[in-house]
Amino acid sequence: MIEIELLPVMSDNYVFLMFDPATGTSGVVDPGVAEPVLARLADLGRGLDWILLTHHHADHTGGLPALRRETGARVAYSRGDTGRIPGIESGTDVAVAEGDVLTFGEEAVHVLETPGHTRGHVSFWISGEDALFCGDTLFALGCGRLFEGTPGQMWGSLSKLAALPPATRVYCGHEYTESNARFALSVDPENPDLLRRGAEIRELRGRGEPTVPTTIDLELRTNPFLRVNDPGIRRRLGMEEASEIEVFAELRARKDRF
Repeated sequence: MIEIELLPVMSDNYVFLMFDPATGTSGVVDPGVAEPVLARLADLGRGLDWILLTHHHADHTGGLPALRRETGARVAYSRGDTGRIPGIESGTDVAVAEGDVLTFGEEAVHVLETPGHTRGHVSFWISGEDALFCGDTLFALGCGRLFEGTPGQMWGSLSKLAALPPATRVYCGHEYTESNARFALSVDPENPDLLRRGAEIRELRGRGEPTVPTTIDLELRTNPFLRVNDPGIRRRLGMEEASEIEVFAELRARKDRF
């Protein structure tokens, strides 16, 4: 099995270290800063083979130049972000798009285009490990802001991720879950799964523990951005007859103001 380790960095970002014991392959996802990654690799006595980037924002890519300089790792990044990520080497690194498959150790890493937060956002799904690295598209109990995309694009991206196997572990890019839970409860206050989850999240964060990873199954039951067809949510919004995209857009607008 691929080992996955969370590294909290900056105020609320997560960087993910990956390691395949069978082959010794080492990787990192969305290194916003380099120093904690290099320190942890040194502790573990590992090098670095791969850097996977979900999108071009600096809090997900800022550590790339130093990591490249210190380790010589190869980068996989979205073709839609070509020219937008400092430190990319066109002759060495891999620009990926929907349907591409990378090999990490003995596992296949499937590339899913998930625009909405940014126009070039991608997610990486390791099917054999039930693991998804989705950057700022899907969060525990939330979703990313629409900086470059439309509600229709983001709803399409979320629907794509929601269709993955329910057991898929979701490694999202930020620890936003506690605030996301407060919003979720404001639009879905009678959901028993959400009520239980809200209490669990408060306990975890009270102990300083992460709420990531979540799972697709848990998000389908509690994340309002994946539950746009729920009758209770629609009634609360006064949008019983609206389209899925319209309901999603209203939820996202309310969260922006929350």
